[in-house]
Amino acid sequence: MAVSDLDHVGASKANRSEPLWLEGGAMRRQIFGLLAVVLSLTLVATACGSDSDSSTKAAFIYIGPPGDAGWTWAHEQGRQAAAEETGVETAFVEGVPEGTADFANYARDFIDQGFSVIFGTSFGYMDAMESLAAEYPDVVFDHIGGYKANGSNFGNTFGRMYDPRYLSGMVAGSVSTSNHLGYVAAFPIPEVIRGINAFTLGVREVNPDAHVEVVWTSTWFDPVVEGDSAQALLDKGADVIAMHQDSTAAGEKAEAAGARWVAYNSDMRAFAPEAFLTAPVWNWGPRYVEVIEQAAAGTYEGGYYWGSMADGIVDLAPIADDVDDIVKSAVAARKQQILDGTFHPFQGPINAQDGSVLVSSGDIMSDEEMLSMMVFVEGVIGSTG
Repeated sequence: MAVSDLDHVGASKANRSEPLWLEGGAMRRQIFGLLAVVLSLTLVATACGSDSDSSTKAAFIYIGPPGDAGWTWAHEQGRQAAAEETGVETAFVEGVPEGTADFANYARDFIDQGFSVIFGTSFGYMDAMESLAAEYPDVVFDHIGGYKANGSNFGNTFGRMYDPRYLSGMVAGSVSTSNHLGYVAAFPIPEVIRGINAFTLGVREVNPDAHVEVVWTSTWFDPVVEGDSAQALLDKGADVIAMHQDSTAAGEKAEAAGARWVAYNSDMRAFAPEAFLTAPVWNWGPRYVEVIEQAAAGTYEGGYYWGSMADGIVDLAPIADDVDDIVKSAVAARKQQILDGTFHPFQGPINAQDGSVLVSSGDIMSDEEMLSMMVFVEGVIGSTG
C-alpha cells in the first residue's frame, strides 16, 4: 500500500481563495502565536488496489495544527490510518476558526473537488455542518463533539472520554500532597465540564480531601495562555496540573515547577517526562474507517456515536513508572469494572458543587444528562459561567 503526496501551491490566511497544499515534511509543522496562523490544506492520495472505491473521498477540517501531539494530532493519526485501511483519497485543512464563514467555504471547496465525506473536528463547526448537510444531501457530514444530527447525512461522533478522565484523576489524586490540583480548561461547554467532573471524582475517590481548581483559557490551542494559566495555578499551590487543550504548555510549566502533569489527547510524556503521570487519549482511526466505509456503501445514517474504552476510541496512556504499584493496580481494577459495566464514573451518590444532590445513591447519570452537563461536582473550585 503506497501513499504519495500530490503537487502543492501556497497561500496565506489573508489570501486563501485557493487552497494551500503542503507536501510530506511540512504537513506536521507546529504553529505558535495567535497572529500568524497559517491555514493549510494537504491532499494525500492512497493507492490500495482495484477494490477501493475511487468515488469516495474524505476531507477533514481541523481547528488547529497537527503538530506533534494534541487534539488535532490525534485526528491526523486517525485520518492517516483511515486512508491506509480504506484506500480512499483524503485531505485536510488546518487552523480553521470556529464561528466564521471559513468552515463552510472550505467544505464547499472540498465538495466542488468531489469529496463526498466531510469530517469537522471541533465543537464550533456544528451549526455550519447542519446547514451544509441540508444543502448537500448526497454528502456525508460527520461532526466531532456536538449534539445535533439529522438522521440521514449529518451525524455526531465522540467518545466516552469521561472514563479515562476518571482513571487519570485517581492517579493524580494519589500523588498530590497539597490536596490542591489545577485544571487548565478550554471553554465552559458540557464536554469540558464533564471531563473536569470525572477527573475530580477520580481524584476524590483516592484522596477525599483534595480539590480541583479550574482556570478557563477560552482557547483550544494557545501555548502562551495555557502556560500562563498553568503557572497561575502552580503559584497558588497546585502540585498536579490537568488540562483540556491542544498544546503541551501546561505540562512544561508543571515540569519547571517540580509538579506533576496529566496530559490529554495523546501520550505527551516526551514533552515533560519528569512531570508526566498519564493521559486520557484518543484513537480516531477505527471510527473514521467505519464512517468512510458506510458512506461508500450508502449505509451511513446520521446519528449519535459515543464510543467507549471497549470500542477503542478512548483509553488511558501508560502510567508513569514512579507511581506506586498499588495505585496502578487500583486504576486497572476500576478500568476493568468500567469495561464490564459494574462501575460508572457518574453513579451516585454524587453531590453538585453547592452541596445539593446531583445523582442519587443507586442511580447513574443518563447520556442525555451527561451531554448537557453544566454544573460542577463537589470538590471543584471555579465557575461554569
